[in-house]
Amino acid sequence: MITREEIWGITESYEKPVIGVIGSHSALEIAHGVKQEGFETLVICQEGREKTYTRYYRNLFDHVLILPKFRDMVEQENQEKLIEKNTIFVPSRSFSVYVGYDNIEEKFKVPLLGNRFILRSEERIGEKNQYYLLKKAGIKTPKIFSSPQEIDHPAIVKVPEKSRGIERAFFYASSPEEYEKRAGERIEKGIIDEKNLREAVIEEYVLGAKFNANFFWSSLTDEIDLLGFDRRIQTDLDGVLSLPAQEQLEIHVPTQNIEIGHMGATLRESQLEKIFDAGEKFVETCKREYPPGVIGLFALQGAIDKNLDFYIFDVSPRIPGCPCVEPTSPYMKYKYGKEVGPGRRVGMEMNSAIREDRIGEIVT
Repeated sequence: MITREEIWGITESYEKPVIGVIGSHSALEIAHGVKQEGFETLVICQEGREKTYTRYYRNLFDHVLILPKFRDMVEQENQEKLIEKNTIFVPSRSFSVYVGYDNIEEKFKVPLLGNRFILRSEERIGEKNQYYLLKKAGIKTPKIFSSPQEIDHPAIVKVPEKSRGIERAFFYASSPEEYEKRAGERIEKGIIDEKNLREAVIEEYVLGAKFNANFFWSSLTDEIDLLGFDRRIQTDLDGVLSLPAQEQLEIHVPTQNIEIGHMGATLRESQLEKIFDAGEKFVETCKREYPPGVIGLFALQGAIDKNLDFYIFDVSPRIPGCPCVEPTSPYMKYKYGKEVGPGRRVGMEMNSAIREDRIGEIVT
């Protein structure tokens, strides 16, 4: 297990840090934002997936490292290259999935801006997962059905795809019979398998307006920022929902929830306090359960029902994949007098840590 003391020893030799990202998920957002704050950037690309970063948005990256596989970044020679460049890495969902939690916690000694040990909590299995943290924080969450036989009102079954574990093959059911039918359809089509289905979470479906609340917690000031809200665009769910109701019933397509994009959103001002309250409760819980806490960017995804209760059903303990919040959400502008997206907020924190000689407090 990598210790903070090891990471501090590495950062002590750094002069001006270079901000590193994996060439996927939120690399463009981070690179654009930190360059606004005067930092050089480095992107790690996988062969065959590099053109977005090396050709179309080459202007955003000062250094490029192309590897056969993303996972190769944990090899000693590649870590040495990153450390020689004074790299501080910003974790994303792609980083967690492609590199792997064991590698991140035990082998990857490049400093992370954030808490490398809390990344694993995003999964819905294992100890101290996101459900555990939300319960400890006293945050409202949907009911969890312990078995399909308990389903007596609308539920969402959270199961990964068979061939692509990073993608979602979620489906809906309102009864045990409906569960069996829809699960069987997806198994027959090869979308999911029985093993993943046995490990799936069956969660009450909250009838409400969906909001992803994007936050930044500063370990330097112990303050929380609300970067803004977004909503997901999902395929092929959005395609099916765009059809008239009769056609939806006739085509018999087992819909999937594969995230393909985001839309910006705002929330009624009278409801903002409950959003901040949920974020602060989550931060305080993470300080206790995953010290030093959820450093930097994170998101709580949920829904507000007709009673104006905010239910959280998903946690992102790293940068959320939502570059739309800077231009579409005004909340950071209200606080800082300028538009600030996730990337720029990372750059601002880095500059504060450098000025105050406190980089050790924001990295693990």
